[in-house]
Amino acid sequence: MTAESPFVSPKLVRGLRKLSFQPLLLEGKNRNLFVKISYRDFAKRSFDIVFSLAVLILLSPVYLLLALLIAISSPGPIFYLQTRIGKNHRPFKCIKFRTMVTNADEVLQDMLARHPELRQEYADNFKLKNDPRITCIGKFLRVTSLDEFPQFLNVLKGEMSVVGPRPLVPDELFMYGRYIDKVLTIKPGITGIWQVSGRNDIPYDRRVKIDVYYVNNRNLLLDLSVVFKTIGVVLFPKNNGAY
Repeated sequence: MTAESPFVSPKLVRGLRKLSFQPLLLEGKNRNLFVKISYRDFAKRSFDIVFSLAVLILLSPVYLLLALLIAISSPGPIFYLQTRIGKNHRPFKCIKFRTMVTNADEVLQDMLARHPELRQEYADNFKLKNDPRITCIGKFLRVTSLDEFPQFLNVLKGEMSVVGPRPLVPDELFMYGRYIDKVLTIKPGITGIWQVSGRNDIPYDRRVKIDVYYVNNRNLLLDLSVVFKTIGVVLFPKNNGAY
């Protein structure tokens, strides 16, 4: 049976090629590189699934307690869905615990219109250090990074990794300049080198370099190191740059 056979559609053949079946025919160094990359991606995805399931199951009582506190502290939904840009420029809905008032976007636009200094701060960092939109429980969630806990669901869906570059909002893409295509070759992470190195206190150009470094040097040992450091940041959140 050949590709010209009436039982084999030319579209199917093209589809198999798009799914990267043809690298299996490579020989020598090219084949070894393909196998190495495939194994690395498989190992990372396996780690993502096992770790995310373990966290969601073992910490489910904490998850429910935080949801209850959010519901009591201010009116509105428990979760906040924000559009982020993932691997290969694909947008997805990033799931977070709600940390702001429900009309946060309207309040932001009003503040930026009335306060030029806040407008400049937001333009530089896409965040405000002293943001009046954040609720009481929301401030605690941000300092401890527990607001990102629901993103383990994004990991299980295959939209994020446990460790990776920062998940960017669409308005941030231009800040990465010529590096954006490189950074978006892999999935963004719940945590990463940036998150355990000072977060928002780091100048934006250095954040870009950190993400590019991770893309070029990612491996399982680096991921495990970041995960352990993240646990320390959550347990001892003082001066960690989260706000």
